[in-house]
Amino acid sequence: MGNQIKTIGVLTSGGDAPGMNAAIRAVVRTALAAGIKVKGIRKGYNGLLEEDIIDMDNKSVSDIIQRGGTILYTARCLEFIKPEGQDKGAAICKKHGIDGLVVIGGDGSFKGAAALAKRGVNTVGIPGTIDLDITCTDYTIGFDTAVNTAMETVDKVRDTSTSHERCSIIEVMGRNAGYIALWCGVSNGAEDILIRERYDYDEQHIIDKINKRRETGRKHYIIINAEGIGDSHGMAKRIEAATGMETRATIIGHAQRGGSPTARDRYYATAMGAKAVDLLIAGASNRVVAHKNGEFVDYDIEEALAMTKDIDQYMYDLAKRLSK
Repeated sequence: MGNQIKTIGVLTSGGDAPGMNAAIRAVVRTALAAGIKVKGIRKGYNGLLEEDIIDMDNKSVSDIIQRGGTILYTARCLEFIKPEGQDKGAAICKKHGIDGLVVIGGDGSFKGAAALAKRGVNTVGIPGTIDLDITCTDYTIGFDTAVNTAMETVDKVRDTSTSHERCSIIEVMGRNAGYIALWCGVSNGAEDILIRERYDYDEQHIIDKINKRRETGRKHYIIINAEGIGDSHGMAKRIEAATGMETRATIIGHAQRGGSPTARDRYYATAMGAKAVDLLIAGASNRVVAHKNGEFVDYDIEEALAMTKDIDQYMYDLAKRLSK
C-alpha cells in the first residue's frame, strides 16, 4: 500500500496528566507489534519545531506505566499557533519520515493536530488533561488521579478544620472547568461548591449560610473553590471578618498533576493509546479518541472541538441538598 503508515510519532502537549506515560507505552508497543517504527517527540510542539526527536523501542517504555508526568516532557508552544509554525512542523514530520502522529493533550493540542492533518500528516489525538474539559469525551486521562489526590487532601484539611472549629476554603485545579471541584464537593461532603459554571459571586449568601449553621451548633465549614473562581485567600479574610469564624484558605495546586496514576487512568490511557495507533493503521486522520457512553470511539477533530457539555446538574443540586 502506497499510503501505509511506516513511522508513527508521539508527543505530549499542554499540561501534564497522570496516565500520559501509560498512553505513550501503549502507542509505542502497539505500533512496534504492527511492524511500525516509533519516534518520540520531546517537549510537545516546541520539541517538534526544534527537532527534539528520538527513536523509541520496547525498552524505551519499560517501567513507566506507574509513573506520573510524561517521559516525553511537555511544553506550550506559541509559535505553533501561527500558520508558519504549523508549516514548519509538517515539514519536519516529513523530514523524519513521520507519516502518522499521536498527540496526547487537550483542546489546544488538538487544534495543532488538526493543522498538521491539513498539511498531510495523519494525526490522532488522545484526551489527556486533569480538567475533564474536553467536550467530546466522558473521560480524560489524569482526571481520576487528580480528583483522588484532591479528595484525600480535603479529607486531611477537614480533620484540622474540625479540630480548630474553622471554616476552610480549599482551592482545587480545573482552570475554567468545575469538574474536580464538583467531584470533590460531593465526595468530601463539602458545605459549598464554587464553580464558574454556577457561582453567582454572592459571598453574602455564603456568609449567611455559615452564620445559620453556627446557630444550629455546627462548628466547622468546608468550601471547595474551583481554580476558575480563585481569590481563596481574599475570600477567607472577608468571610472571617463577616462571621467572626476563623477561616483559612488552602490551595492544593500542582500536586494534583503528579503522582502515580490510578488503575482507571492506566487502563483507559492504555486503551486510548492502542486505539489511536489502530486508527492510523486503518488510514484515519484528523481524529480524536474518546470514551462515550461506555465505549471507546473516535470523532473528527473539528467536530469534537465544536461540541459543548456542562457539569452534571443533578449531582450539583444533590450536593446542595446534602449539605444542609
